[in-house]
Amino acid sequence: MDKPFVICHMLTSLDGKVTGRFLKGTKKIAKTYYGIHRAYGADAFACGRVTMEESFTNGWYPDLTGFKKTTMSRKDYIADNTADYYAVAFDTKGRLGWKESKIIDDDPGYNGAHIIEVLSEQASRQYLRYLQSIGVSYIFAGKESIDISLALEKLYQLFGIRKLILEGGSILNGAFHREDLIDELSLVVAPITAATEDKPLFYDGALRRFAFMGSLPYDNGVIWLNYRRPPQKNK
Repeated sequence: MDKPFVICHMLTSLDGKVTGRFLKGTKKIAKTYYGIHRAYGADAFACGRVTMEESFTNGWYPDLTGFKKTTMSRKDYIADNTADYYAVAFDTKGRLGWKESKIIDDDPGYNGAHIIEVLSEQASRQYLRYLQSIGVSYIFAGKESIDISLALEKLYQLFGIRKLILEGGSILNGAFHREDLIDELSLVVAPITAATEDKPLFYDGALRRFAFMGSLPYDNGVIWLNYRRPPQKNK
């Protein structure tokens, strides 16, 4: 399968959590995380709906009443396949409220990224018409749920994405992990522990082995850990 090289890059607590209240104490530490993100020089980053909503759309959703009579077919829509960088949103039912076709962010590692929605066929035609009206690309990868392998193939073939940084929450990370689609782990470990209810790196993960590639300590107490998936043996 032709797919992007996938790097799961996450800011974690000492006890392996990636979302939750512990993040409020990591704002200064986050600069290290974002610096490593930029250094990878990837073609795209990917997040799930909840992460995209928290980071970029802030819960806003468009009024779709003006698109009620649309009869659009559910075909992939490529608004821009020559962008320097892409923001890939795994959004099964089409719930994210984008206002324009690019990410607007203070961090140059995200700002200007052209948005690609990865959808299932549950997304409404009104939502598809809205995305087209603002120039957001979208691809379909399943009827009721998202087939991640198919999505990655399309990102590779239709947009030329060769290196993708996965920055999802536990659910999306876990889905990639179960399918054995993560090639590299980049863990920025903050010197803080999390609460019981905070979420782990992989929700409902799988037994996988990774090879240790190196580590790097920082003056702010952070340590960066890097792992690669071992080469696959021929059966």
